[in-house]
Amino acid sequence: MTRPGSAPVVAAAFAAQGFGYAAVVTALPALKDRFAFGDAFVSGLLLGVCVAAAVGSVLADLVAVRWGSRQALAGGLLVQAAALTVAATAGSLGLFMTATAVYGAGLGAVDAASNMQGVLAERRRGRPLLGRCYAAYTAAAAVGALTTAGVATTDLSGTTGMVVAAGLLAVVALVGVRLFDHARAAREPGSEGRGPLPGRGIRLVGALVLVAFAVDAAVSTWSTVYLDGLVADAALAPLGYAVYQGTVLTTRLVTDVLVRRSGRAPVALAGIVVGAVGCGLVAVVPGVPGAVAGFALAGVATGTLVPLAFGAAGELAPGRSDEVVARVNLFNYAGVVLGAASLGVVGEGRGLGIAFALPAVLLLAALPLVRRAFGGAVVVRARA
Repeated sequence: MTRPGSAPVVAAAFAAQGFGYAAVVTALPALKDRFAFGDAFVSGLLLGVCVAAAVGSVLADLVAVRWGSRQALAGGLLVQAAALTVAATAGSLGLFMTATAVYGAGLGAVDAASNMQGVLAERRRGRPLLGRCYAAYTAAAAVGALTTAGVATTDLSGTTGMVVAAGLLAVVALVGVRLFDHARAAREPGSEGRGPLPGRGIRLVGALVLVAFAVDAAVSTWSTVYLDGLVADAALAPLGYAVYQGTVLTTRLVTDVLVRRSGRAPVALAGIVVGAVGCGLVAVVPGVPGAVAGFALAGVATGTLVPLAFGAAGELAPGRSDEVVARVNLFNYAGVVLGAASLGVVGEGRGLGIAFALPAVLLLAALPLVRRAFGGAVVVRARA
């Protein structure tokens, strides 16, 4: 029987989140056809989702303080389920945009609360678990994308994958409201708290989250566009993103084991160096082989840094880890905007290839932060 707060239950929430997000982004072509909007509108829409997600992360913090991260996570999943159902079936652009904004808020709430629950699971087991939770997210995102691709070969609507995702999110929410960890790791509601939160630690770990998501956004947004300009067959253009995600998944599957053996800092340092080499390879070696190899190596940085950073965030103030994680999660969205926007600006004038030097520089700039953010801890401490 599955125990409340166990790793598989938390991983299910990560998987539902990954499947849902992939279903949304891969349904964008069908949505563009339905509502006749262009690429600039899509960019604005994604920016709006990021802003709404930041609001959702703050709301998850407030809910976690009063009722615990279990309620924040289940609520965020249900909000997404309802919003995706409306967005997938909306007949007007106004209704679709409203549903998308609500979805973004749910997305941010689940981003924050799923990491809160992951931290609690690590504490209960006394060992790293977030790597495999993020692996579940990545694997489910691939399934979500394949679901949309499969739907495209049938007479079903191009947004059918979003409806499937809504069902999955709802099921996980209803199961999770019983089986997510009931523990609270926050100040008492209405009190002045137990002293200030560790602001310096939050900024250090948050900076690493920002860098990781900037790299992820850069590759996710621009790798296919870049390769599309290099290859004659458009079907080969997504290859770079595919190998990137494959590396992210593989890295996350082994991250927990590596951390138990070596500690967070060495694993993070190795991931950053490999990722920087990968982004640099894209920038300095023109052509498809260099780009594909570079995107694959970039996935090592994203695959390691995100779970390691959130795991470390949970140890900054264990009694208030829900609050710390919610604040660190906000750096996620700043990184997404930075990674997607900065490459577009530089690529406009100098070409997308050389623009990938920017995430390489960001990764190298993060190297001095690793020891201060992670120290030498090998495992998390089990809760008494």
